[in-house]
Amino acid sequence: MSKSWKATLKLPKSSFPARPNPKFQQRHLRECSDDLYQWQSNTRSQQDPFVLHDGPPYANGPLHIGHAINKILKDMILRMQVQSGRRVAYRPSWDCHGLPIEMKALESNPTAGGLTPVKVRESARRLASKTITEQMKGFQSFGIMADWNNKWTTMDREYEIRQLRVFQKMVRHGLIYRKHKPVYWSISSRTALAEAELEYRDDHISHAAHVKFSITSDTSSVPGLATFQGPVFAAVWTTTPWTLPANRAIAVHSALKYSLLKIDDYGLLVASSRVEAMRDILPEFTIFADSIPGSDLVGLKYRNKLAGKSAPEQTIVHADFVSADSGTGLVHMAPGHGQDDYAVCAQLGIEAFAPITDEGHFTKDAYPDQPELLTNAPSILEGGGNVVLGLIKDDVLATHKLQHKYPYDWRTKQPVVVRATAQWFADVGRIKQGSLKALRAVRFVPESGRSRLESFVKGRSEWCISRQRSWGVPIPALYDESGNAVMNEQTIEHIISVMQQRTSQGWFSDALDDEAWVPSDLKGRYRRGTDTMDVWFDSGTSWMEAGGQPADIYLEGSDQHRGWFQSSLLTYVACQKSDGVPDEEVQPPFKTLITHGFTLDAHGKKMSKSLGNTIVPEEVIHGRLLPPLKKSKGQSQGKGEGQQDSLPRYDALGPDALRLWAASCDFTSDILIGPSILQPVHNALIKYRTILKMILGSLHESSRHAPLTKLDQIAIMQLQDTMDQVWEAVDNYEFHKATGMINRWVATDLSAFYLEGLKDRLYCGDGGGALEPILIGFLRMLAPITPILVEEAWSHRPAWMADDSNLISPARQLYTSPLVDPKRLTADPAQLRTDFALLAAVHSAVKAGLEQAREDKAVGSSLQCSILINTDDAQLAHTLRAYQDELDAMFVVSRVDVNQALEGQPAWQYTREIQVQGSPSGTVHVLPPKQEKCSRCWRYLAEQEDGLCRRCDEVVGQVATAVN
Repeated sequence: MSKSWKATLKLPKSSFPARPNPKFQQRHLRECSDDLYQWQSNTRSQQDPFVLHDGPPYANGPLHIGHAINKILKDMILRMQVQSGRRVAYRPSWDCHGLPIEMKALESNPTAGGLTPVKVRESARRLASKTITEQMKGFQSFGIMADWNNKWTTMDREYEIRQLRVFQKMVRHGLIYRKHKPVYWSISSRTALAEAELEYRDDHISHAAHVKFSITSDTSSVPGLATFQGPVFAAVWTTTPWTLPANRAIAVHSALKYSLLKIDDYGLLVASSRVEAMRDILPEFTIFADSIPGSDLVGLKYRNKLAGKSAPEQTIVHADFVSADSGTGLVHMAPGHGQDDYAVCAQLGIEAFAPITDEGHFTKDAYPDQPELLTNAPSILEGGGNVVLGLIKDDVLATHKLQHKYPYDWRTKQPVVVRATAQWFADVGRIKQGSLKALRAVRFVPESGRSRLESFVKGRSEWCISRQRSWGVPIPALYDESGNAVMNEQTIEHIISVMQQRTSQGWFSDALDDEAWVPSDLKGRYRRGTDTMDVWFDSGTSWMEAGGQPADIYLEGSDQHRGWFQSSLLTYVACQKSDGVPDEEVQPPFKTLITHGFTLDAHGKKMSKSLGNTIVPEEVIHGRLLPPLKKSKGQSQGKGEGQQDSLPRYDALGPDALRLWAASCDFTSDILIGPSILQPVHNALIKYRTILKMILGSLHESSRHAPLTKLDQIAIMQLQDTMDQVWEAVDNYEFHKATGMINRWVATDLSAFYLEGLKDRLYCGDGGGALEPILIGFLRMLAPITPILVEEAWSHRPAWMADDSNLISPARQLYTSPLVDPKRLTADPAQLRTDFALLAAVHSAVKAGLEQAREDKAVGSSLQCSILINTDDAQLAHTLRAYQDELDAMFVVSRVDVNQALEGQPAWQYTREIQVQGSPSGTVHVLPPKQEKCSRCWRYLAEQEDGLCRRCDEVVGQVATAVN
């Protein structure tokens, strides 16, 4: 029986666990987040900071997986900047005002009479504060490093005051005005909405109608109509019959041709190109007159029955937007319910009329002759339009259902209407060109974001900034007894001074006749307005929190092109324009604008509770989306304490599992998550831990001074090349490429090549190698992605490394600082790359031969083989000779011979061709070993059975001498 040499081996020894130890998780979490942020802030305090300005998440409800991807992407960017030597500034934020929180406040306080605005605001503030506390704990559990003690929210007093300062500047520059005009109105939310607060659905069903209006003008002078005997009507088509009471004109296009159709005893005007389409709608008719110029119809009068018997006649007008592509070629104009209608009618002096309430019911003005017939009707979205058609049933030509694209309130998911109300607007038209020019200097990631943001800015001329809700920053307007608004730079200055003392809550809670809010130079009685600002104006002025200077990065979801990105740009440019900055010198609030996609399930479907496919971050952190661990034999299945054992146990890898998933995704498109997506991430993280445990257990102080072999230097070259590629990828925010490079290096260069080739020397030889720089380089690459793992691994470094005061955590090291003293590197990296390309070709042939030998059961271990390489390629032969002493380690075999004759007839052999760049360059022979198995290292280099090879004999002798 051979002697046991185990005591003489340098086997890996490490306390680093196979899985995270919950006992130490919080400590490592603190080290990699709070401690790291404070360290870089203190040690680099003299630097100008790298600012990633946080787009405030909404303080409404628990965190979802989209929150995780957003915050982790930001965190990885910041950690990369710390590794590059920058001081970073990142203040977490929350968006707190607005309808969703207000609705929750109302729902949580059901009272018979409803809540007063003051009570609504108090309840909403409590809800937002509670949510912020909960969300902040969640973000911190992801390992997000930030200035948590210096967070900001849009409901902070100081924030609201600064927001009003921005508003004041825009008022001074004439960019804010009040106007009675049609805006998007959400009946479900009881407030006006901006375009950015809409989402469009293609499956909306409207109840459309063709309706006729009686022409009252004398038509005897109109060609084509002059000889017609009988009443003449104008046919219109509408998808919103509920707007017919608000009809104030009919529009034609002067250049279009119109026809008069004879139906029974009356005539009906339609566009000539729509005649055939009308045959499917109207009863049998003949064409009485054709090609009547639209210009001849302009100025004719007609009557709208719904306007009342005493109402004046109304006029047919020209409108450029009228076409004959659909409908009748004549357009029902309700300037109080349509923005195109309003634009045409306003120029003609026709006022906007919208006889509906905030709740979507008709007012008494909708049908003056018998008001109750409409005031008692259902809401306009719940059948009110059918009641209208019933009142004019003799003039209804046809009705039908129409599926079409229609705007919805993006919060309540209910349809909106267009309704004329008095609202406050920001004049986007005057700052549009400056905003577009400012975007030229911005880097967009992905680049497609540029055209998307530009299109939203180009398509906007004004911004409705007033909301009819209580929970928000008040618009600082005063109204006289006639309802006229007073708001200028001086009145706002006075109101700000009062608000600094009483807060915005005082605006709503103080007595209505409290004169403190009214400047002394205003004579008469004034009341405070009740409108609040659009929440996009709230968050859009947050650039003030970054000191007013352009931030290095804004990073949010792609939906923010029409939301926060746009509102930030517009308010920032508006303030510069107010200060007299010319368009050519206007700056954007961000230098780089990054957008990420939405998170979808593994099948690419949107997550929703109704589908049961929602995923929360905690499920990933605790491993609950992957199959549970298999129960070990003999595990208790009984009751009591054993009952706990019967519950499924999951392989929880902590926040780093969530972070590695986020880093592995191409965030520039929609992001998928599910068991099939997470399993490879889980496997990669386990691989990292396995490799780290092996390295940590194999580090020896003597390796710092041992000469680096060519194999060591190849490993360092591969590491450095990978680190360079990873840095280039993360510098371009391509984290998915970076993680792919890391995983390839771990699996191929490190695990399959270097560590396999190093094991014999590590365990049985002098314990040398390049493991220390590899550990540090590996952890530097992982530091932005899996920072908790990095701190955990670093805490398990051997004592001789921990005692080195110059060696700080890899997360705090400069990423590009040298890993190895250049004096220790004897080979040129460029030559190593050339050599390795040839050696890799040989290695592939060797592995193919070894695999066949294993399949044929000729060998069990590759050490049971010797290799003979024959080649006529001069460069390959030269390279093999240069590495002759290390080829056996590289190929993990007992012996390698180059260009020697095959001795005798071996018991078996496997031959494989060497392919270099696709061309045959030599042959590999896998052969039986020539010597006996060494009892210590298991290489077949011993002179006699159960003996030691020469190397092991020398090492054992050294060990014995050291012991004695």
